[in-house]
Amino acid sequence: MAELSTIARPYAEAAFEIASAKRALPSWSRMLELVDSVASDARMRTALASPTLGDAEKESLFLSVCGDALDADAKSFVRVLIESDRIGLSREIREVYEKRRHDAEGVARASIESAMPLSDADLAAMKAALERRFGRRVEATVAVNPALIGGARITVGDTVIDDSVAGKLAAMQNALTA
Repeated sequence: MAELSTIARPYAEAAFEIASAKRALPSWSRMLELVDSVASDARMRTALASPTLGDAEKESLFLSVCGDALDADAKSFVRVLIESDRIGLSREIREVYEKRRHDAEGVARASIESAMPLSDADLAAMKAALERRFGRRVEATVAVNPALIGGARITVGDTVIDDSVAGKLAAMQNALTA
C-alpha cells in the first residue's frame, strides 16, 4: 500500500499552486489547519463515514462547521477531498503543503530539545548558528527534555544534531560494545 504522504502529495501540491497563484500561502496554511482540525474530530469522522449521508450532505455538514473561515477556493478543495474520499488525509496534506511552503519561503523548521530551559540569548545564538549552517531562516520550537541530562538535540528536516549528554553516553556505549 502506498504511503499516506504519497497519496496526499498531489492534493497538497494543488493547494500550494492555488495559494501561490493568489499569493495566499499563510492564509491557506490557516485554512488547511482548520480543515485538518474539523476532519480530525471524532464526531465528524463518524458523520463522514456514514453510508446514509451522500457527498452533498457530507460537504454541507463539513463546510457549515468551517463557517466563513474558508474562501471559495478552499471550499472547492474540501469538496474535491470529500468526493474523492480523501478528507481523511487532511493531516498529511497539510504537512506536505507546509513543507512545500517553507521550502518556497526559504524557511527551515527546527525542533530543539534542551535538558534545561533556554534563555532568549541562547535560543537566538542557536538559531543564528542553524541559519548559517542551513542557509535559511530558521523557525524553532523548543521543548525541555530532562532525560537529555545536559546539552541539546536539534532536528532540522532529516538532520539530527545530538549534542546532549545522553546522546554522547549512548555513542560511547556503542563504541565500547562494537
